[in-house]
Amino acid sequence: MILYVLLGFLALLALLLGIALVRTLAMGHKVSAYRPAPDPDRADRYARLLARMVQYETVSDPEAEQREKFLGFHRLLEELFPRVHQSLEKTELDGNLLYRWKGKASDRPIVLMSHQDVVPAEGNWLHPPFSGDLVDGKVWGRGASDTKCSVMAFFQAVEELLEAGYVPPQDVYLSSSRTEEFAGPGCRMLVEELKRRGVKPWLVCDEGGGIITDPIGGVPGNFAMMGVFEKGKADVKFTARSGGGHASAPPADSPIPRLAAFVNRVEKRSPFRKKFEPEVAAMFARLAPYAGFGLRLAFGNIWLFGPLLKLVMPKLSPQAGALLKTTIAFTMQTGSDACNVLPQEAAVWADLRFIPHQGMEESLNIIRKLAGKYGLETQVLAASDYTAATDIHGEAWQYAVRILERSFPGLPACPYVMTGATDARYYQEICDNVIRFAPVIYGPEQMQGMHGVNENIAVDCLPGAVDFYKNLIQG
Repeated sequence: MILYVLLGFLALLALLLGIALVRTLAMGHKVSAYRPAPDPDRADRYARLLARMVQYETVSDPEAEQREKFLGFHRLLEELFPRVHQSLEKTELDGNLLYRWKGKASDRPIVLMSHQDVVPAEGNWLHPPFSGDLVDGKVWGRGASDTKCSVMAFFQAVEELLEAGYVPPQDVYLSSSRTEEFAGPGCRMLVEELKRRGVKPWLVCDEGGGIITDPIGGVPGNFAMMGVFEKGKADVKFTARSGGGHASAPPADSPIPRLAAFVNRVEKRSPFRKKFEPEVAAMFARLAPYAGFGLRLAFGNIWLFGPLLKLVMPKLSPQAGALLKTTIAFTMQTGSDACNVLPQEAAVWADLRFIPHQGMEESLNIIRKLAGKYGLETQVLAASDYTAATDIHGEAWQYAVRILERSFPGLPACPYVMTGATDARYYQEICDNVIRFAPVIYGPEQMQGMHGVNENIAVDCLPGAVDFYKNLIQG
């Protein structure tokens, strides 16, 4: 009997593997060979505009009143993009910007957005962080890739269309907050203003994804990773308490060992469940033909190899692993003030990112219950849930993909899940189709420089970025 069951199982397995193999062979192998078309004159002109913007320091600080500094940056924008400021209706709200370009109709407006502010620039840089140096075919400096490149590109797109006398078929809004980098209130102000006007955008295009080089190990080339939703986020503090005392007579289960045991448990055996969200499965199906045969077989047949991929993906990259589950990263800790004193209170802080199949409430309950087993108090300092997903089969998504293919011939488009956070989440309240995509190339060097040292962007991708926004406006 056992033999018959085993033979039946092996026969079923062989059948399933055969189906997966046939599907993979039918899929064929593709190569992403997209590279920016040479356009040195435009690239140089746009690079000089971006360099001027980088040279104006716009580091945001939640503890400082910075409106005047950003008004100075606005004056630079007026100088660089005069037609935009002559023709569009401008609204400034505490240093945050909203422009309206009146179109032939107003029932399906679009919003192009990216933030003005940048993070601090610490460390030793090859080129000073606010130099805007043009060296080795790149613009160097804080904000070059995150994300003054996008701000430059959509302002320049509108500037050129205005110069040609173009009137858009729908209203176009340009939106730019000054508080994105610290999740401040700027974008909320702009959304509230649009709500006050009764504006419901048909499509919003923000940063988040981009043209990513080698997005996952084993998948070479450039791919348009277009973000369709963001994971949620929470800042959580875990505290262990005791009576303190002298370190010469340590009791069992003092605060720091309890915290260490909790952290080790979470790190070694994550309490959160892995699952392929529909958008993540679609991403891997889109990437599959561009991978080597082994990965092509696995990515193209998640229905069969999903359990194996759940084990392998975190080893491909931390980003790949974060697509499957709620994540927790321990970021800060405190204890006593002296080496020979047991703390009466010790704490660790963590950053959680919520996935739809285990959202904010469920994930926080899981981690709170686990912390309780180690005698820890859990305090949620701030939290927001994941955003609704843009329909990857809907009209707006298909429109954005067509525009992408027109702007970047040969560039594959993939849905993508934002594991970070952007201002785009505020627009979810008034728009069903929010896509997170900056139309510039982020290779390994650019990814490493973002929020790090030596931030830069290659100038040869800037004409394509301007063209993408022009095409998105013209439809």
